[in-house]
Amino acid sequence: MELLAEIKEPDLILAEVREYREAARAVLFDERGLIPLLYVSKYRFHKLPGGGIEPGENRVEALIREAREEVGSAVEITGELGKVVEYRAADFQQTSYCFTGKILSKGTPDFTEREIAHGFQLVWMSLEEAIATVNQDKALNREGWFIRQRDLVFLTACKNGKDKRQGC
Repeated sequence: MELLAEIKEPDLILAEVREYREAARAVLFDERGLIPLLYVSKYRFHKLPGGGIEPGENRVEALIREAREEVGSAVEITGELGKVVEYRAADFQQTSYCFTGKILSKGTPDFTEREIAHGFQLVWMSLEEAIATVNQDKALNREGWFIRQRDLVFLTACKNGKDKRQGC
């Protein structure tokens, strides 16, 4: 998958990676062309659905599970946008793989206790609205800063037609 960006804090001096995480994320379209975002009200930022790849899962399996949990939806993965590598600390690296897809059915999210505590809310908007919303976010924590940078790369890649098959 094509590398779209590397994100690190200014002046961060990288060390040997001691902790590595892989995650799958998606820009998913419903029948009206709207996409789901998760609003993290406790820290005031929005994020694309997705999350960590668990042992024994591949990227697509992880994304299908995450979409079911966070969006309450069955999805069909239709293409790839690319990956973003984040260096959140001198020795921590996360690689997020982003896909495009279609919402096949809508249900109710099944948020974890942590997600509930962070005030997760599911919101639907157009791709253009999502870009503007994420761009205006002023996250109250460091994680939100990274998520904003990462998800803007993915949303912009979709807008710029990175994945022609989906029509983003």
